Amino acid sequence: MNTAIILSAHGICFAIASGTAEFVAGWLIKEGRIRRSWIGVAGQNVPLHPRVVRFHRLAADSGVLVAGVEPGSPASRAGLQEGDVIVGFESERISSIDELHRLLVGRLIGISSTITVIRHTEKLDLIVEPEELITDIQKN
Repeated sequence: MNTAIILSAHGICFAIASGTAEFVAGWLIKEGRIRRSWIGVAGQNVPLHPRVVRFHRLAADSGVLVAGVEPGSPASRAGLQEGDVIVGFESERISSIDELHRLLVGRLIGISSTITVIRHTEKLDLIVEPEELITDIQKN
């Protein structure tokens, strides 16, 4: 679905995937707003060493490096640490920050969820309880 077209820039446009539009429309009809959950980490995509992937029998060769943990956040309470690499969330593989965002939907707010991380050489399953993401617009 095209959202904006810049005609003077040879037809460059910005679009939203039809799956995203369908998801958003469904939530808007159901609840009147979009609810997202939040765990409180800053992350970036990173490749995993092939030995780590093989040893832990991981489904993907990349994950999300935890670059920061918000103090007092669900991630902090769950024990996530800077340097951990997120490789799974609720039995789903996580190979990118986009996959993690896709899974942090409104239905998980307040629900204890398993997050799988690689810490140094260990594979750990931690329990995190995502909270509702409150934006500045919602605060006003």
